[in-house]
Amino acid sequence: MNPATARVSDGDRDRVVELVQQAYADGRLDQEELERRLERALTSVSLQELDLVTADLPHHDEVVKLQSIGGGLKRSGDWNVPRRLHIESAYGRVRLDLSRAVIRHTQVDIALYLAYGHATIIVPAGASANTDGVRSAWGRVSCKAPGRRRPGELHVQVTGELPYGHLLIRPTRT
Repeated sequence: MNPATARVSDGDRDRVVELVQQAYADGRLDQEELERRLERALTSVSLQELDLVTADLPHHDEVVKLQSIGGGLKRSGDWNVPRRLHIESAYGRVRLDLSRAVIRHTQVDIALYLAYGHATIIVPAGASANTDGVRSAWGRVSCKAPGRRRPGELHVQVTGELPYGHLLIRPTRT
């Protein structure tokens, strides 16, 4: 795909708007520059135009990779949730509890590759989740969180492959 001609999606724009707003909150941009960049982000037609909006800003959406062969991966309590997580586990158990975590984004993307194990993702009250991008052969995917995104609330987008693994996404118990 050629970035000079590739069309911009709503998700691409949302990501750039979030980065520009974060740069403003961090004091890297003044009000005038914030408004100028937001206008450019919202009117960009190609990915190349959109990339220019944040080219000189630090990107806070680097991918954090977590890997395990047979052991467990667990994150809970007061932990910083990155914008993008890439999780690989051959036989282990994965448990991500986002209910008390520090989340600075309105969307978290999780790429999950789970051969045989079980993954549980607990989302905060009011959060939504989507698992349409998860492929499963003999495994099982169960999402008990609302699927429709709510303005201003956290949305967890899960993609990946679970040949024989199981995935459960549920809201926190109150």
